[in-house]
Amino acid sequence: MLIDKKSDFDHTELTFNEIDAGFTTREAISEAKRCLNCAKPLCRTGCPIENEIPSFIQALAKGNIGEASSIIARRSNLPAVCGRVCPHEKQCEAACILNKKGCGIKIGKLERFIADFDAEMEISPVSKKETAKGNVAVIGSGPAGLTVAGDLAKLGFDVTVFEGQTEPGGVLMYGIPEFRLNKEVVRREIRRIERWGVTFRTGVLVGPDVTVDQLFTEGYDAIFIGTGTALPKMLEIPGNSLPGVIQATYFLGMVTLANNGGLGQKEIPIHAGDQVLVIGAGNVAMDAARTALRVGADSVTVVYRRTEKEITALKSEFEEAKAEGVKFQWLMSPVRYIGETSVNGLECERQELIAGDKVGGTGQHEILPANKVVLAIGQRPAARIVSTTTGIEVNTNGYVITKERPYGMTTRRGVFAGGDVVHEPATVVLAMKEAKKVAAGIASYVDAKKLMEECGA
Repeated sequence: MLIDKKSDFDHTELTFNEIDAGFTTREAISEAKRCLNCAKPLCRTGCPIENEIPSFIQALAKGNIGEASSIIARRSNLPAVCGRVCPHEKQCEAACILNKKGCGIKIGKLERFIADFDAEMEISPVSKKETAKGNVAVIGSGPAGLTVAGDLAKLGFDVTVFEGQTEPGGVLMYGIPEFRLNKEVVRREIRRIERWGVTFRTGVLVGPDVTVDQLFTEGYDAIFIGTGTALPKMLEIPGNSLPGVIQATYFLGMVTLANNGGLGQKEIPIHAGDQVLVIGAGNVAMDAARTALRVGADSVTVVYRRTEKEITALKSEFEEAKAEGVKFQWLMSPVRYIGETSVNGLECERQELIAGDKVGGTGQHEILPANKVVLAIGQRPAARIVSTTTGIEVNTNGYVITKERPYGMTTRRGVFAGGDVVHEPATVVLAMKEAKKVAAGIASYVDAKKLMEECGA
C-alpha cells in the first residue's frame, strides 16, 4: 500500500542544519528537576553503557554542570554524540518510570545539553597522564575505536588511532547526516580525546598501507580492530549493475564530503529532479531518504517487503521522514531493476501477510518508476585486515571471532576486535558498550604482558 500523505512541510526548504536545537539552560534545569531520582533507576539499566543517569541529572538540577559532565565522563567518551543519535526512545527513556504517565524525562537532550555546555564554557579540564602503561594501536575511528582509545588513554596507555579517511570519526563523520549529527560536534569530541593523549594517523589503510605484523614490529603491545562493516550488502536481483543503483553508505558519505568541501556537489550521485526509491526500512534507509530530499530529489519513496509495524528504524526517524515528504510502499519485494543503459524503474512483487507475522508473495507484480535506487539493506565486514595477516579467524559471514578472556581478543594473541566487525551492525551506543569491555580486556592483557616481561618470561 502506498502511503502518500500530503505534508505541510515543503521539502524544497530542507537544509543540512541540525534540526534539534537542544535545550536552553532554563529548559534543561527545569527538565532535570522533574527527575524522581528513583532508588532503583530503570533508566540506567536501560542504558547499554550503564550511564549514571540519575546522578548527572541531579547534579544538573542543582546547576552543577561541571559535576554532571564529570559523572557522564565515567562511562562515556562521546556524550555530545550519544545525546543526539542514541536510540533513547528504545533504551534509557523507554525505561523511565514517568513514561507510565506519558511524561518521561528527556534524558538524551539533557546529556547533550551538559556536553555542549561543558565544551562551550571549557569547564572540565582534560590532561594526558605522564606515565605510559603500554602502547596500543586502534584501527578505525568510529564509535568503537574512539571508545577504546579514550578508555585506554584515561588509564594511562599511549594510544594511536589509524584511520583510512582524511578525517577521523568513521560512521559518525561519514554515515550519519549533518541534520542529525553536526560534524563540528564530532570534531569537538575527537579533539577532547586527543587532549587525553591519543594520536590520530589519518589517510592510513591498515592492510594495504601497513599490516598488523608491521604494527607489532613498531612496538605496539596490543592492536584493536574496530573497522565496522565497510562493505554494503547487495541485492542479488537482475539489473543490479545498472547505473543509478546506489549504495546508501556511499551516497551518505559523498554528501558529507561535498558539504565539507572535499569534492564538488556534482559528484553526489543524486541530483535535483531525480525520482528516488530507497530499499530498506532501517535508520540508514531513513537517513538516505531524507538526505535525498535535501539534495533536490523530486520524490523519494521507501520500499519495504514487510509492514510499517516491522521497520527497524526508530519511530521518531520514521515520523520525521514522513513529515518531510518521504513516501512509503509496504509489502513490496524487489524482483528486478528495470532499464537498459541506466535504471528507470524497480519491479516488485506485492506481498501479503500469512499466519501472523509471516509474509509471502501474491504473484502480483508492479513497476515503480525511478531513475535512482538506493540500497539500504545492511553491511558486512571487509577482509582487508584479516587477509593481510595470519591467525585471525572469522565466521562464515566474515565477522571476527573473539574470546571471553581476555575479553575481545581474537584468535591471534594481542589482537583484539569489537563493534560491528564482531557483531551484526548495531547502534552507536551498543558499539560503545562492547568497546568498553574490550578496552578492559586490552588493559588486563597488556598489564599481564608487561609483568611477564619483567619476570623474564
